Amino acid sequence: MGKLNKTEREWQRELSPEEFRITRQKGTEPAFTGKYWNTKQDGTYVCRCCGTPLFSSETKYDSGCGWPSFYRSINPTAIEEHIDTSHGMVRSEIICHHCDAHLGHVFDDGPEPTGLRYCVNSASLELKTNEKNDEDTYP
Repeated sequence: MGKLNKTEREWQRELSPEEFRITRQKGTEPAFTGKYWNTKQDGTYVCRCCGTPLFSSETKYDSGCGWPSFYRSINPTAIEEHIDTSHGMVRSEIICHHCDAHLGHVFDDGPEPTGLRYCVNSASLELKTNEKNDEDTYP
């Protein structure tokens, strides 16, 4: 699958102002405020911008940092890492490979088996739950 290329104007029409600020302008939501930081529902977390599957709820854990945290991505090729030297720090930024959406950062202070902590903005994710809708249960 090739890169998804859209103009800034197209992204602004599709995303809320907060989602646009975070995913397209490399913003960060305040800790403990995002929709998914404390969610326990089962499902797959996909990219808010393009729908690419990124993380499974099975690898989500409470890191105490205030953002959704995962110790492994679903597919290592779905996420790219780039050096981020903003704010006087050196970090590894993570972006969606398909649409270049800013997701957050990855750190090496996570739990086993990977030792990684993918620290992700809720606004860059959408949770696709494994639960059936009422529409799916009735003919």
